[in-house]
Amino acid sequence: MNRDVLYQPYSIHFETLDTFPEKETRKNFFELVFILSGTGRHCINKHSFEYSNNHMFLLTPQDCSQFWIDSTTRFFFLQFTNIYLKDSNISKENIQRLEYIMENANHKPGCILKNQSDKTLVRPIVEALIREAVNKDVYHSDITAQLINTLIVVVARNIAKYLPQKIDEASESRIINILNYIQSHIYEPEMIRTECISKAFGFSENYLGKYFKKHSGETLQSYVNNYKTTLIEHRLKHSDRRITEIADELGFTDESHLNKFFKSQRGKSPKAFRLEFVQQ
Repeated sequence: MNRDVLYQPYSIHFETLDTFPEKETRKNFFELVFILSGTGRHCINKHSFEYSNNHMFLLTPQDCSQFWIDSTTRFFFLQFTNIYLKDSNISKENIQRLEYIMENANHKPGCILKNQSDKTLVRPIVEALIREAVNKDVYHSDITAQLINTLIVVVARNIAKYLPQKIDEASESRIINILNYIQSHIYEPEMIRTECISKAFGFSENYLGKYFKKHSGETLQSYVNNYKTTLIEHRLKHSDRRITEIADELGFTDESHLNKFFKSQRGKSPKAFRLEFVQQ
């Protein structure tokens, strides 16, 4: 199997196609695909979905993806690699949002833009990115970075509305706000204790637990643990950070504390998990 490799923090390209290249590859990068015009079907992990103007898809290195084109299609591709590259122009806050996108998109077929109004918001951003890439005028790198940051925030907002599994468009805004609060403070353990969350949202600690379980389908502690575990997994898979560095970033007392936590969640040590992934 061929391997597509991206050597910079991000890459932008766009093309008009009548047929999509049919080749099986394993990528080392993530990819946002926006449909500027055209129709067809997108198959991801053996599930297909019809696409048309203003649809956007998120692909990860693990996804098996293919486009079948019915009418000539203008594609926009934003590819990005290891989000922990320290020389990228993406802010720390948006690195965390980007990580949130990658860890929470369910990778089933379908457009990831759930807000209809955001489809019209994203299109001008994409078109501006294309103009900057073509013209390469003064400060184009800075402007491109800002546009990418904005795109990240919009995509993160859309994905946030659909997690965990029980969260949907009809969910109360408070549960979505609680989830956003947890995600924003996941690197600050003291801020995601029950008493802190309760105080932030005006709940009693006892009621918060019942409310969270009712509206999310899982306990508060389970959600925090699962979310933190996926962050650890992502670092083990897609960064070369040492276990001690991961432990420090996510607020564990030391490497031993992280090892114990991860083993209780996944049944193996972080080191063993990383080794298995590398050997795949």
